[in-house]
Amino acid sequence: MTQDGKLVLAGAPIGQAGDVSPRLRQALESADVIAAEDTRRLRRLAHDIGAEISGRVVSYYDANEAGRAQELVETLKEGRTVVVITDAGMPGVSDPGYRLTHLAVEAGVTVTALPGPSAVTTALAISGLPSDRFCFEGFPPRKGGERARRLGALATEERTMVFFEAPHRLAGSLAAMAAAFGDDRPAAVCRELTKTYEEVRRGGLAELAAWAEAGVKGEITVVVAGHTAEAGGQDIEALVAEVDRRAEAGTQRKQAVADVAKEAGIPKRELYDAVHRRSPTP
Repeated sequence: MTQDGKLVLAGAPIGQAGDVSPRLRQALESADVIAAEDTRRLRRLAHDIGAEISGRVVSYYDANEAGRAQELVETLKEGRTVVVITDAGMPGVSDPGYRLTHLAVEAGVTVTALPGPSAVTTALAISGLPSDRFCFEGFPPRKGGERARRLGALATEERTMVFFEAPHRLAGSLAAMAAAFGDDRPAAVCRELTKTYEEVRRGGLAELAAWAEAGVKGEITVVVAGHTAEAGGQDIEALVAEVDRRAEAGTQRKQAVADVAKEAGIPKRELYDAVHRRSPTP
C-alpha cells in the first residue's frame, strides 16, 4: 500500500542557477525535509534563486548515504515530503540517491522527480557524435589495471559512450581509452558545461590524451564514439592471419598484435581476443 509520504528527486543546475525551474524552487520551499549532498551549496543555490527554505535540511552524501537513507525512509513513512538534491544533475546518476530510492520503492512510498539539466545528455548533444543510441558508464575505475579491463570490455560497444572523469585523472583515462578503443576513435571532452569557461575539445583519443597532459580544470564529461564494424575496413580473420605471419617471421606475438591493430585502426584488445580464440599459441 502506498504511503502518504513522497520522495522527490530534484535535478540541480550543472552550472547556471538560471536553469532552475519554478517547480524546483517551489519544492525547496515546501519540502518537510531536504536531503542535500552539500548543505552549503544548497543554501547558496536557494539564495541565488530567491527560495526560502522552511523545512529541515540534512546532509546526504556518499559517506553517510547508507545510514541516512534508512532514516529518511522512516520520515517518508510518517507522511512527509523529502526532497533529495545533489551538487549538480540528477540524484542517483553518479551521485547519492539510488539507495534511498530503492528503499522508498520497497516501502511503497511515492517516488517522483523534478527533471533538470544533465551533464550526460548535454555533453552528448553538443559532442557531434551519434546520439540515437548511447550508454552512460560513469567514472572509469581509478586503478590502472581495473580501468584497462573495464575499457577493454567496452572495446566493441557500438553505442556512443559517456563518461565522467576528474580533471587530474583525465589524461590517464584518455590514454587508456586510446589503448582500448584505438588512437583515432572520435571523442569529445566537454569541460565546465553551461558555465562561463565552457569548452569542448573534439578529436581522436590519442590526440585528446596529449592535449590533456598539460592539465585540465573543471567538471569533465567525456563522450566517445562507439565501435563500428567497418573499423579499419579489414576482416578480423585477415588481421589474425597477418599477426600469425609476423609472428612466424620472428616478431613477438604481442608486438605483432599491437602493430597490426594500430595499422588497421581497431582496438588492440579486440584483435588480441581474436588471436587468442583462433591461434593455438597466442
